[in-house]
Amino acid sequence: MAHQLSNGILTVDIAEPGDYSGTRFDWTGFITQVTLQDGKHTFCVPESLHAGKGSGGIGLCNEFGISRAIGYAEAAAGEWFPKPGVGLLQKTDDAAYDFMTAYPLIPAEIKTESSRHEIVYKVTGEECRGYGMLLSKRISLHGNRLTIDYSMENTGVKPLYTEEYIHNFIGINDAPAGKDYELRLPGEAGVLEPESSYTSGLLDVSGNLVSWNAVPDRPFYCRLSGWEKEGADWYWELVHKPSGAGMRESGSFRPERMALWGERHVISPEVFADISILPRHSRDWSRSYQFFTF
Repeated sequence: MAHQLSNGILTVDIAEPGDYSGTRFDWTGFITQVTLQDGKHTFCVPESLHAGKGSGGIGLCNEFGISRAIGYAEAAAGEWFPKPGVGLLQKTDDAAYDFMTAYPLIPAEIKTESSRHEIVYKVTGEECRGYGMLLSKRISLHGNRLTIDYSMENTGVKPLYTEEYIHNFIGINDAPAGKDYELRLPGEAGVLEPESSYTSGLLDVSGNLVSWNAVPDRPFYCRLSGWEKEGADWYWELVHKPSGAGMRESGSFRPERMALWGERHVISPEVFADISILPRHSRDWSRSYQFFTF
């Protein structure tokens, strides 16, 4: 049964660990919908509207190691490697790690404690070729903010080098991407490394704003600049002008990088945290989402 957090301002729906059973996204804190009760505005949409397409993402779901899978490079075909929040995955051949691949899986042990306003997950990763970790995640509500606190302890004998981000699958009130949206950054915005001339032509940059010149008819992707402004207390803000609703992400860490992905029904700003933890050390970090009307 799914969990629901509510404080009268926000209502947050969270899937039970294992409802999503893929090998890409963290099984814990898999947030499928956020509703701002003032106006009944909703923010979360599926990764894909077509059954069997995509990798099963919905709403706010985080992933570790999309480009730095722990222990994958030195593993031989047939050996296992750890995926935080998921379990042990089996390397099936000598190809490079592919986050879209459904690898054979031994799920991690996950314990959950919940109340009306918060939920806590504790994930025990099985030791694997010198790698070991304990992952804790707390999701809590504070007014119009949803906060996710992470703690990862390295219990193995090898260092952990990876990254964590949340794939924010956003469609405010299910409105399609296009001219009705603005993505605001704290500094001078820039579109970097667009995946094609299509993305370059679709996105418009002015000052600290990124906007859309049309409703997309295919996926788009780029990296973004503008989040690096010194002293800024937020990473990005997405607003839907007709409904007057928006959301903003902040956090306790300086991002490693920021990207933007989407297609017609979804906009996904992605803020990456670098995770480097020596044996017998731990790392704490947090993300906070504010949902508002204007």
